[in-house]
Amino acid sequence: MPDNSKSLMIQTTDLTKRFGRFTAVDKLNLSIEKGEIFGFLGANGAGKTTAIRMLCGLLKPTSGTAVVADCDITHQSEQLKTRIGYMSQRFALYEDLTVKENVLFYSGIYQVETSRALSVAEELLSEMGIDLGSKALTSSLPLGFKQRLALTCSLLHDPRLLFLDEPTSGVDPQARRAFWNVINRLAEKGKTVIVTTHFMDEAEYCHRVVIMQEGKAIALGEPAVLKNEHSVPNMQQLFLKLVS
Repeated sequence: MPDNSKSLMIQTTDLTKRFGRFTAVDKLNLSIEKGEIFGFLGANGAGKTTAIRMLCGLLKPTSGTAVVADCDITHQSEQLKTRIGYMSQRFALYEDLTVKENVLFYSGIYQVETSRALSVAEELLSEMGIDLGSKALTSSLPLGFKQRLALTCSLLHDPRLLFLDEPTSGVDPQARRAFWNVINRLAEKGKTVIVTTHFMDEAEYCHRVVIMQEGKAIALGEPAVLKNEHSVPNMQQLFLKLVS
């Protein structure tokens, strides 16, 4: 039989996280392929962020296992962090620095040569309409541009896997669409992109999605297939039907 694991970027088996008596993620089983745009969907508190933090090696599971980018998340978390990019749902850059200063700061964290980091950043930022040489402080940028800068900084070390935790929360619809254009281009270049969102329309942009409720996966598959299976016209109706 062929070894399907070679095409997988993430594989989890009964991945579980409990905080005391509260189960945040309950026996999550996923197989995510290389080059996929994979969406974690659900209301706030559904377990999306906890699952992502475990997959990034930032939070140890209570039970179960996961292999991410060929690393065991429990025993190889430090090695894993060099292979992934992570953008949190809260803006994590320094607002009292300029765009370029933020890029230089994160190039140091990721141990990327300065000239290479600036070259990567200039290419990405120019695609997003941001001037790397701007003297303006990051605090003066619109939220959508701040998010694009945060995305750029998470890509400086050329990770094979990118985690985006509610990257479009709080931005206007036009900025959301522009952000997804960037995500699509990254996937076309071979990056695997994991996105959490509570915007059901964004699921249409994913190759596959998992819908979570109270820590459990209640649906998994391609958006078009899931809509057809449940005879609904859009992901919003699918979500309401499944969680009601």
